[in-house]
Amino acid sequence: MANTANAELPKLDYPYDGLEPYISKEIMTLHHTKHHQTYVNALNAAEQAYAKASTPKERIALQAALKFNGGGHINHSLFWKNLTPQKNGGGKLSDGPLKKAIEETFGSFDAFKKDFNTTTAGIQGSGWGWLGVSPKTGRLEIVTTANQDPLLTHTPVIGVDIWEHAFYLQYKNVKADYLNAIWNVINFDEAERRFKEATSGSKL
Repeated sequence: MANTANAELPKLDYPYDGLEPYISKEIMTLHHTKHHQTYVNALNAAEQAYAKASTPKERIALQAALKFNGGGHINHSLFWKNLTPQKNGGGKLSDGPLKKAIEETFGSFDAFKKDFNTTTAGIQGSGWGWLGVSPKTGRLEIVTTANQDPLLTHTPVIGVDIWEHAFYLQYKNVKADYLNAIWNVINFDEAERRFKEATSGSKL
């Protein structure tokens, strides 16, 4: 089997303190350089082991590591793009197709945020909250995934990490405060781009 290209930790488009006061520099530094880097390292190790595996049993044994660490890499790479400092437009949903779709689907932007936060806060343990486009209906839906499972049933528009490492140092166990705060640094320009691509039929 040919060697696969190594996954790499993506660079952020903003400094580690760029999302303050909503997400602290300490959290961002640890989250990016420690947690995400660990997923990248483990994914590369699992892919190298898979390439060397000579039996189906050996390859099957590696599936869990590939799914967990591959999902962690995919999800976090999207998450960093989903965020941007307030001074760069973070938290601002401008008029356009995404805003129109949110208002048509949820009634209002505030109603959407409330629905998203309630659904995501209800995750038992670790996971992700998503706003995604259903490939069946072309409509926006709020869904969740467990652990580091990537969103496969929908095209992701916005993803929010609800693992404790994403918020605990700053918000302790109060997930609701973290979820309320993160909307101030959501990159809606990126979300709009993803929504347009998803609804135009092109792949992300």
